[in-house]
Amino acid sequence: MILCLDIGNSHIFGGVFDGENLRLTFRKASRTGASSDEHGLFFRSVLRENGIDPDAIERIAMCSVVPEVVYAISASCRKYFDLAPFILQAGVRTGLKIGYQNPKEVGTDRIANAIAGAHLLPGQDFLIIDLGTATTLCAVSRGRTYMGGVILSGLRLSMLALESGASKLGAVEIVRSERALGRTTSESIQSGLFLGHLGALREIIDRVVEEEYGGQRPRVLATGGFASLFEDQNLFDINVPDLVLQGLKLAEAMNRD
Repeated sequence: MILCLDIGNSHIFGGVFDGENLRLTFRKASRTGASSDEHGLFFRSVLRENGIDPDAIERIAMCSVVPEVVYAISASCRKYFDLAPFILQAGVRTGLKIGYQNPKEVGTDRIANAIAGAHLLPGQDFLIIDLGTATTLCAVSRGRTYMGGVILSGLRLSMLALESGASKLGAVEIVRSERALGRTTSESIQSGLFLGHLGALREIIDRVVEEEYGGQRPRVLATGGFASLFEDQNLFDINVPDLVLQGLKLAEAMNRD
Protein backbone atom coordinates (compact mmCIF):
# COMPACT_ATOMS: atom_id res chain seq x y z
CA MET A 1 0.00 0.00 0.00
CA ILE A 2 1.07 3.57 -0.66
CA LEU A 3 0.26 6.64 1.44
CA CYS A 4 -0.05 9.82 -0.67
CA LEU A 5 0.05 13.29 0.90
CA ASP A 6 -0.75 16.62 -0.76
CA ILE A 7 0.43 19.36 1.61
CA GLY A 8 -1.50 22.53 0.83
CA ASN A 9 -1.82 25.96 2.38
CA SER A 10 -5.02 25.10 4.27
CA HIS A 11 -5.08 21.31 4.51
CA ILE A 12 -3.05 18.16 4.16
CA PHE A 13 -5.07 15.93 1.83
CA GLY A 14 -4.09 12.30 2.18
CA GLY A 15 -5.08 8.95 0.80
CA VAL A 16 -4.09 5.29 0.86
CA PHE A 17 -4.03 3.16 -2.29
CA ASP A 18 -4.10 -0.63 -2.12
CA GLY A 19 -3.07 -1.41 -5.68
CA GLU A 20 -5.45 0.65 -7.82
CA ASN A 21 -8.07 0.82 -5.08
CA LEU A 22 -8.25 4.04 -3.08
CA ARG A 23 -9.03 2.68 0.39
CA LEU A 24 -9.12 5.93 2.35
CA THR A 25 -8.96 9.70 2.03
CA PHE A 26 -8.59 12.20 4.86
CA ARG A 27 -7.91 15.87 5.52
CA LYS A 28 -5.91 17.55 8.26
CA ALA A 29 -5.48 21.26 8.81
CA SER A 30 -2.02 22.46 7.76
CA ARG A 31 -0.03 23.99 10.59
CA THR A 32 3.51 25.11 9.94
CA GLY A 33 4.57 24.72 13.58
CA ALA A 34 3.46 21.11 13.98
CA SER A 35 6.22 18.68 14.96
CA SER A 36 7.15 15.45 13.24
CA ASP A 37 5.69 13.56 16.22
CA GLU A 38 2.31 15.31 15.82
CA HIS A 39 2.20 14.43 12.14
CA GLY A 40 3.38 10.85 12.61
CA LEU A 41 0.96 10.08 15.43
CA PHE A 42 -1.92 11.57 13.43
CA PHE A 43 -1.12 9.54 10.30
CA ARG A 44 -0.87 6.26 12.21
CA SER A 45 -4.03 7.03 14.18
CA VAL A 46 -6.16 7.95 11.14
CA LEU A 47 -5.06 4.76 9.39
CA ARG A 48 -5.88 2.54 12.37
CA GLU A 49 -9.27 4.23 12.90
CA ASN A 50 -10.15 3.39 9.31
CA GLY A 51 -9.15 -0.25 9.48
CA ILE A 52 -5.71 0.03 7.86
CA ASP A 53 -2.62 -1.34 9.58
CA PRO A 54 0.00 1.45 9.53
CA ASP A 55 2.72 -1.20 9.21
CA ALA A 56 1.18 -2.30 5.90
CA ILE A 57 2.24 1.01 4.28
CA GLU A 58 5.10 0.15 1.92
CA ARG A 59 5.69 3.50 0.22
CA ILE A 60 4.90 7.18 0.81
CA ALA A 61 4.62 9.91 -1.84
CA MET A 62 4.10 13.59 -1.16
CA CYS A 63 4.00 17.02 -2.76
CA SER A 64 3.88 20.37 -1.06
CA VAL A 65 3.29 24.05 -1.74
CA VAL A 66 4.38 24.79 1.87
CA PRO A 67 8.14 24.11 1.94
CA GLU A 68 8.50 24.67 5.69
CA VAL A 69 6.24 21.68 6.42
CA VAL A 70 8.14 19.22 4.22
CA TYR A 71 10.96 18.58 6.69
CA ALA A 72 8.64 17.77 9.61
CA ILE A 73 6.47 15.40 7.56
CA SER A 74 9.50 13.72 5.96
CA ALA A 75 10.90 13.16 9.45
CA SER A 76 7.56 11.75 10.63
CA CYS A 77 7.57 9.26 7.73
CA ARG A 78 11.04 8.03 8.68
CA LYS A 79 10.28 7.82 12.41
CA TYR A 80 6.75 6.39 12.37
CA PHE A 81 6.80 4.32 9.15
CA ASP A 82 10.53 3.68 8.70
CA LEU A 83 10.14 4.93 5.13
CA ALA A 84 11.85 7.72 3.18
CA PRO A 85 9.07 9.48 1.26
CA PHE A 86 9.18 10.17 -2.46
CA ILE A 87 8.84 13.96 -2.85
CA LEU A 88 7.49 15.31 -6.13
CA GLN A 89 9.86 18.18 -6.92
CA ALA A 90 12.02 19.64 -9.67
CA GLY A 91 14.30 17.07 -11.27
CA VAL A 92 12.14 13.96 -10.84
CA ARG A 93 10.46 12.11 -13.71
CA THR A 94 6.94 13.33 -14.47
CA GLY A 95 6.32 12.25 -18.07
CA LEU A 96 5.47 15.90 -18.85
CA LYS A 97 7.15 18.69 -20.75
CA ILE A 98 6.81 21.96 -18.83
CA GLY A 99 6.02 25.03 -20.92
CA TYR A 100 6.64 27.56 -18.12
CA GLN A 101 9.62 29.90 -18.64
CA ASN A 102 10.87 28.68 -15.24
CA PRO A 103 9.54 25.15 -14.71
CA LYS A 104 10.43 25.31 -10.99
CA GLU A 105 7.67 27.90 -10.50
CA VAL A 106 4.87 25.42 -11.23
CA GLY A 107 3.31 24.16 -8.00
CA THR A 108 3.93 20.45 -7.51
CA ASP A 109 0.25 19.88 -6.75
CA ARG A 110 -0.53 21.22 -10.23
CA ILE A 111 2.10 18.88 -11.71
CA ALA A 112 0.53 15.93 -9.86
CA ASN A 113 -2.89 16.90 -11.22
CA ALA A 114 -1.49 17.10 -14.75
CA ILE A 115 0.21 13.67 -14.45
CA ALA A 116 -3.09 12.13 -13.39
CA GLY A 117 -5.03 13.96 -16.09
CA ALA A 118 -2.67 12.73 -18.80
CA HIS A 119 -3.15 9.19 -17.50
CA LEU A 120 -6.95 9.49 -17.44
CA LEU A 121 -7.14 11.17 -20.88
CA PRO A 122 -4.25 9.75 -22.92
CA GLY A 123 -3.62 11.49 -26.22
CA GLN A 124 -6.12 14.27 -25.47
CA ASP A 125 -5.93 17.99 -24.77
CA PHE A 126 -7.45 18.90 -21.41
CA LEU A 127 -7.88 21.62 -18.82
CA ILE A 128 -7.83 21.15 -15.04
CA ILE A 129 -9.71 23.42 -12.64
CA ASP A 130 -8.55 22.99 -9.03
CA LEU A 131 -10.86 24.73 -6.56
CA GLY A 132 -8.91 24.88 -3.32
CA THR A 133 -7.31 27.65 -1.25
CA ALA A 134 -6.42 29.22 -4.57
CA THR A 135 -8.39 28.41 -7.71
CA THR A 136 -6.12 27.34 -10.54
CA LEU A 137 -6.65 26.42 -14.16
CA CYS A 138 -3.98 24.43 -15.98
CA ALA A 139 -3.79 23.58 -19.68
CA VAL A 140 -2.16 20.35 -20.91
CA SER A 141 -1.73 19.35 -24.54
CA ARG A 142 -2.26 15.92 -26.06
CA GLY A 143 1.51 15.70 -26.31
CA ARG A 144 1.73 15.87 -22.49
CA THR A 145 3.04 19.44 -22.44
CA TYR A 146 2.03 21.51 -19.44
CA MET A 147 1.27 24.68 -21.38
CA GLY A 148 0.61 27.13 -18.56
CA GLY A 149 -2.00 28.17 -16.07
CA VAL A 150 -4.18 30.78 -14.40
CA ILE A 151 -4.30 31.51 -10.66
CA LEU A 152 -6.99 33.45 -8.81
CA SER A 153 -8.12 33.75 -5.20
CA GLY A 154 -10.13 30.78 -4.01
CA LEU A 155 -13.62 31.08 -2.59
CA ARG A 156 -12.53 31.02 1.05
CA LEU A 157 -9.72 33.53 0.47
CA SER A 158 -12.18 35.85 -1.26
CA MET A 159 -14.58 35.59 1.66
CA LEU A 160 -11.81 36.27 4.19
CA ALA A 161 -10.70 39.31 2.18
CA LEU A 162 -14.23 40.74 2.42
CA GLU A 163 -14.41 39.96 6.13
CA SER A 164 -11.06 41.58 6.95
CA GLY A 165 -11.37 44.54 4.58
CA ALA A 166 -14.97 45.63 5.23
CA SER A 167 -16.03 46.19 8.82
CA LYS A 168 -19.72 45.37 8.29
CA LEU A 169 -19.20 42.20 6.27
CA GLY A 170 -18.72 38.94 8.13
CA ALA A 171 -17.87 35.37 7.28
CA VAL A 172 -20.60 33.30 5.62
CA GLU A 173 -21.08 29.68 4.68
CA ILE A 174 -19.85 29.11 1.13
CA VAL A 175 -22.77 27.62 -0.77
CA ARG A 176 -24.25 27.50 -4.26
CA SER A 177 -26.54 30.48 -4.91
CA GLU A 178 -29.73 29.82 -6.84
CA ARG A 179 -30.55 33.54 -7.26
CA ALA A 180 -28.31 36.45 -8.14
CA LEU A 181 -29.95 39.03 -5.86
CA GLY A 182 -29.59 38.35 -2.16
CA ARG A 183 -32.24 39.53 0.35
CA THR A 184 -29.79 39.63 3.26
CA THR A 185 -26.15 40.63 3.55
CA SER A 186 -25.16 36.98 3.93
CA GLU A 187 -27.11 35.97 0.83
CA SER A 188 -25.59 38.85 -1.10
CA ILE A 189 -22.04 37.77 -0.17
CA GLN A 190 -22.83 34.15 -1.01
CA SER A 191 -24.20 35.15 -4.39
CA GLY A 192 -21.19 37.32 -5.15
CA LEU A 193 -18.74 34.61 -4.17
CA PHE A 194 -20.44 31.81 -6.11
CA LEU A 195 -21.56 33.65 -9.23
CA GLY A 196 -18.45 35.80 -9.34
CA HIS A 197 -16.28 32.71 -9.30
CA LEU A 198 -18.48 30.94 -11.84
CA GLY A 199 -18.40 33.91 -14.21
CA ALA A 200 -14.64 34.36 -13.84
CA LEU A 201 -13.97 30.70 -14.61
CA ARG A 202 -16.27 30.71 -17.64
CA GLU A 203 -14.48 33.75 -19.05
CA ILE A 204 -11.04 32.25 -18.35
CA ILE A 205 -11.97 28.95 -20.00
CA ASP A 206 -13.37 30.75 -23.06
CA ARG A 207 -10.21 32.83 -23.43
CA VAL A 208 -7.85 29.85 -23.01
CA VAL A 209 -9.85 27.76 -25.48
CA GLU A 210 -9.73 30.57 -28.06
CA GLU A 211 -6.06 31.43 -27.53
CA GLU A 212 -4.56 27.96 -27.17
CA TYR A 213 -6.96 25.48 -28.80
CA GLY A 214 -8.31 27.42 -31.78
CA GLY A 215 -11.81 27.53 -30.33
CA GLN A 216 -12.07 23.73 -29.94
CA ARG A 217 -12.95 23.15 -26.30
CA PRO A 218 -10.96 20.26 -24.77
CA ARG A 219 -12.11 18.04 -21.90
CA VAL A 220 -12.24 19.88 -18.58
CA LEU A 221 -11.45 18.09 -15.32
CA ALA A 222 -12.29 19.54 -11.92
CA THR A 223 -10.85 18.75 -8.52
CA GLY A 224 -10.45 20.38 -5.12
CA GLY A 225 -12.65 20.88 -2.10
CA PHE A 226 -15.09 23.34 -3.71
CA ALA A 227 -15.49 21.58 -7.07
CA SER A 228 -18.77 19.93 -6.06
CA LEU A 229 -20.40 23.38 -5.70
CA PHE A 230 -20.12 23.87 -9.45
CA GLU A 231 -21.47 20.55 -10.66
CA ASP A 232 -24.36 20.92 -13.15
CA GLN A 233 -23.09 24.38 -14.17
CA ASN A 234 -21.59 23.25 -17.52
CA LEU A 235 -18.21 24.34 -16.24
CA PHE A 236 -16.40 20.99 -16.40
CA ASP A 237 -16.94 17.49 -17.75
CA ILE A 238 -15.94 15.42 -14.74
CA ASN A 239 -15.09 15.99 -11.09
CA VAL A 240 -12.15 13.88 -9.84
CA PRO A 241 -11.76 14.66 -6.12
CA ASP A 242 -8.66 12.48 -5.68
CA LEU A 243 -6.84 13.67 -8.84
CA VAL A 244 -3.73 14.92 -7.00
CA LEU A 245 -3.44 11.64 -5.07
CA GLN A 246 -3.64 9.65 -8.30
CA GLY A 247 -0.89 11.84 -9.76
CA LEU A 248 1.34 11.28 -6.74
CA LYS A 249 0.92 7.52 -6.98
CA LEU A 250 1.82 7.60 -10.68
CA ALA A 251 4.83 9.88 -10.11
CA GLU A 252 6.18 7.64 -7.36
CA ALA A 253 5.91 4.61 -9.65
CA MET A 254 7.75 6.47 -12.44
CA ASN A 255 10.66 7.27 -10.12
CA ARG A 256 10.88 3.99 -8.22
CA ASP A 257 14.22 2.20 -8.57
